[in-house]
Amino acid sequence: MNIPSDLKYTASHEWVRVESDGTVTVGITDHAQDLLGDMVFVENPAAGRKLKAGEECAVVESVKAASDVYAPIAGEVVDANGEVESSPELINQDAYGAWMFRIKPDNAADVAGLLDAAAYKTQVESEAH
Repeated sequence: MNIPSDLKYTASHEWVRVESDGTVTVGITDHAQDLLGDMVFVENPAAGRKLKAGEECAVVESVKAASDVYAPIAGEVVDANGEVESSPELINQDAYGAWMFRIKPDNAADVAGLLDAAAYKTQVESEAH
């Protein structure tokens, strides 16, 4: 199972990376894309949209199912990755390279409250049983 130790995670299978400019990049985890299977559609939130932590803000669809993507923290969407919208399979090829959107956090400290790699791994393993 691929769970990079330099990222933070949510219980709903989003990964989060803090960028040097203070923005937060969000995508779905390798585990999530593995469960969903071949991606066929991605809809990202529009730039300028204000998000609350835990709010449904994007959709990923695979040949198996559609799934909501949730905002890991509160903030404003500053960028959306059009590449994954036109080529959803990029998420299957590299879940941690194929980011979905970036947020300018309302409170940068909120990221510290997310799961670290070890906690996320424990959660995924407990779901499997």
